[in-house]
Amino acid sequence: MTHFTTADLLDQFPNSEVLLPGLQSFGKTISFFGSVQTVTAPEDNSLVRKVLESPGLNRVLVVDGNGSPLCALLGDQLAQLAVHNEWAGVIVFGYIRDSQVIANIPIGIRALGTTPRRSIKRGLGAIGESIHFLGSTIEPNFWVYADEDGIVITPSNLLL
Repeated sequence: MTHFTTADLLDQFPNSEVLLPGLQSFGKTISFFGSVQTVTAPEDNSLVRKVLESPGLNRVLVVDGNGSPLCALLGDQLAQLAVHNEWAGVIVFGYIRDSQVIANIPIGIRALGTTPRRSIKRGLGAIGESIHFLGSTIEPNFWVYADEDGIVITPSNLLL
């Protein structure tokens, strides 16, 4: 895997977006990057599952759960599915569950925190739309780079 740090990327590309702090690291992989696929998931992770069932191609799924603490949008089964389908990581503006199991799954996960409550499946949300949270707008096919220091967002791949 290509080595990078978000601090070095930001030094080299100072006009890049940076998500405001607030997301915690889960999953065994600490640093990850990839092209973005977006999902809005209003207290419903049906579309998160649908996207993670598709080939990841080392992309990063960015989920806008509107920061709701009412349910988890990702658990150990979906994290395993993401690994199986070769997703590089999942960033959730919301909550996850099964964090002790996810800690040993080889994927990068960022989320606001944990809750044991699972979501109700109603098919709500959207795939592939522009989303905005933690001070940044994220478009499908943008690139994200995550490490211990934070998350950098850019319109193009900085590691070419």
